[in-house]
Amino acid sequence: MIKSTSNKGFQLTFENGWTISVQFGYGNYCENNHHPEGWDFSKQKEIVECYSAEIAIWDSEGNWYNFGGDTVKGWCPANEVSEWIYKVSQFNNK
Repeated sequence: MIKSTSNKGFQLTFENGWTISVQFGYGNYCENNHHPEGWDFSKQKEIVECYSAEIAIWDSEGNWYNFGGDTVKGWCPANEVSEWIYKVSQFNNK
């Protein structure tokens, strides 16, 4: 399943039951975090761009992945985001 989240990111849920959230809008841990246009920034744009994103991962039971002390990993460049998407797609079923 693929979900869009307010023109500031997306979520992918894989057949193994795991979900990854990729967010890159105002208030997320990314370059757009403190954008001067504020909370409406994503809503005002047809296409939102950013050089980094925050990711979060959880299983079908709502248990969050731990990134060594935090459940959100911020400031991830595109290559790292794509690596995490692949890793999550390969996690064992829960």
